Amino acid sequence: MKRVLITGARGFLGRHCLPLLLERGYEVHAVSRLPHRHPLFDNVAWHERDLLTPGAPASLLRTLRPEFLLHFAWYAVPGKFWKAPENRAWVRASRELMQAFAENGGERFVGAGSCAEYGRHAGECEETTTPLLPDSLYGKCKLESQQHLELLSRQRGLSAAWGRIFFIYGPFEEPNRIVAYVIRCLLSGTAAFCSNGAQILDFLHVSDVASAFVTLLGASTTGPVNVGSGNPVCLSEVLLEIGRQTGRSVLIQFGVRESPAIPDRIWANVNRLKNEVGWHPRLSLEEGIRQTLNWWKGSLEKAATGSHGTPT
Repeated sequence: MKRVLITGARGFLGRHCLPLLLERGYEVHAVSRLPHRHPLFDNVAWHERDLLTPGAPASLLRTLRPEFLLHFAWYAVPGKFWKAPENRAWVRASRELMQAFAENGGERFVGAGSCAEYGRHAGECEETTTPLLPDSLYGKCKLESQQHLELLSRQRGLSAAWGRIFFIYGPFEEPNRIVAYVIRCLLSGTAAFCSNGAQILDFLHVSDVASAFVTLLGASTTGPVNVGSGNPVCLSEVLLEIGRQTGRSVLIQFGVRESPAIPDRIWANVNRLKNEVGWHPRLSLEEGIRQTLNWWKGSLEKAATGSHGTPT
């Protein structure tokens, strides 16, 4: 049985990977800086560590010696992560994690990157031809981590891949992110204040993103791999789909929030993901929104009755 360590396992994406890893027969170890009192899944071994503490990643890797590693941990507070100084701290911690993994018998490392490594107006992004011009500290730090992983993989003969995530939504999303925010407003019957929605983006349901990463972990593909739908869509259309499915489109108020002078335009070319990794999405945007709406309905009902399982 192959041992895998997953960082950021309690996060939005990491928690969706846990059952998939178990289904594929991995011995799953998860690390979190918070005490783990309520198991998300049986048969997952939890380790309490703050990976930002110098020496913590090396100590953990010396103890566990996993063959595989999925690295999701990063600073991700909505609205703040673009400029947060914590990005620099995660570059350092990620380098230590990568180095320790290579030094302790690691075989395959898969890290979570971002479309922000390309820049907000890159259009269709292809891994080997699109210029890497990040326009945020977050994007620059993700790119720096990817470049260090690539250098380390060449020096140590380590199999490594870097999944560049585009726009992700679904159950357990931070409530203030756009899709979750609009869903919560419409379900509660209140107005959702939005930008003009002119951005052209690439959305993929979190369960599909998790499936793509777990598939990538078991593949031999190396280097950057875009993780998206490959389908550019106007943000307003995504939000209006929520309106159509709830019957409350009138509550979506476009143009109330500040809109960028030049709308973001960025989506994934997913040829590597489909042709080399052999992965295809399961949910269409319509189906993904429906599943997410049903999850939020259940979560909000539990919250209203004081039941366990409220959104976190």
